Amino acid sequence: MNISNRPYLSIVIPAFNEEKRIGFTLFLIKDYLESRKIEAEVILVDDGSQDRTAGVAREVMADYPRFRLIQLPVNRGKGAAVRTGMLEASGELILFTDADLSTPIEEMEKLLPLAREGYEVVIGSRALPGSEIKKRQGWLRERMGKFFNLLVRLLVLGGFRDTQCGFKLFRREAARNVFSRLQTDGFAFDVEALVLALSAGYRVAEVPVVWINHPESRVRLFRSSLKMFCELLKIRKRKNPNYS
Repeated sequence: MNISNRPYLSIVIPAFNEEKRIGFTLFLIKDYLESRKIEAEVILVDDGSQDRTAGVAREVMADYPRFRLIQLPVNRGKGAAVRTGMLEASGELILFTDADLSTPIEEMEKLLPLAREGYEVVIGSRALPGSEIKKRQGWLRERMGKFFNLLVRLLVLGGFRDTQCGFKLFRREAARNVFSRLQTDGFAFDVEALVLALSAGYRVAEVPVVWINHPESRVRLFRSSLKMFCELLKIRKRKNPNYS
């Protein structure tokens, strides 16, 4: 893409079997961008969905040339979908957000000032003072999430209260550096992305955001948790003694 045609912002949305809500999500993002007059592209990465996610997205995107769809032929995992979108994005700033907008798109306005100040990575957090959980997860799911964050701090990466909130903003150079090296295809990819960002010397800020639980989560409580733990051990192994 010609530099003069680059959008200021790219929004990357990984999606797997999201036909029921992806249309509404795309409309919400479109309305937000138009109301703020933000020049942006929106990239939806369909991670091998087995429903009409791609079809619904095409119908919505037909009237918006800066909305585009990337389809992965098979389901590879959220990390693979985000990596694909982040490397395709051309904006000066690149946000990835969950397909259910658990963190409302308007919360981006809390991240943008820090990116403009020079932080290369700004991440949303559900665990800082000032975070607002409008609808909580079930008791067991919430406890397992907190336990995973504890494992992250103990085994791999200290200093962050919440690595797994699906709302993260990167400057373009940092996004390309981090995601071109990212190896984790599953849900623990956020941890590796932060490890890579810090190892490259990028400044990372954690910002409290609003978060709303949606019951149709793609994270399967026990199967996904076991897989994420295994991914965490692999990240730890790659991290020590020298992440490369």
